[in-house]
Amino acid sequence: MIQATQIRRGMCIKHENELYRVVSMQHITPGNWRGMVQAKIRSLRTGAIVDHRFRSEDRVERAVLEEVTVQYLYHEGSLYHFMNSETYEQTALDEEILGDAISYLTPEISLKVEMFDDRPVGIELPLTVELEVMETEPSIKGASVSNQSKPAKMETGLIVNVPPFISIGDVVKIDTSSGAYIERIKAS
Repeated sequence: MIQATQIRRGMCIKHENELYRVVSMQHITPGNWRGMVQAKIRSLRTGAIVDHRFRSEDRVERAVLEEVTVQYLYHEGSLYHFMNSETYEQTALDEEILGDAISYLTPEISLKVEMFDDRPVGIELPLTVELEVMETEPSIKGASVSNQSKPAKMETGLIVNVPPFISIGDVVKIDTSSGAYIERIKAS
């Protein structure tokens, strides 16, 4: 058990007998009142986001998650199949558990699945992924130094704003936390 003031973004907690991930939190000390923590927490079971106010003296149970390294294999309907890198055991996760992470999954990418009581509750993506550009407007010659951008559709269906010199077939590095373009890895 930890004090509510020790809650941090990204942490998993057990609240009202359900697992939640802290999406955002803010420590508030209004005037003469006691301090409190205003937190947005996402249910790992339903995906719903809830606003909850913890008093500073409240105690919260931190959920300890086991992380297992897996490799993404393929998807079939709403199920995404992964293979444990150590035991070669396959696990299927529903797209509800994966959420927005689906847009960054390419075959054979290595990532971590978070487990609680031998049940998968979420995944942790690498900080960046390399994706191939499948659709975009034609590249503009000499536009290497510009703050303009254009939309580009990646191989996974993700839409990212890229610089004007990027063309179809280029491989670009994308930040998985923000979905932003970082750099071009390979030109077509």
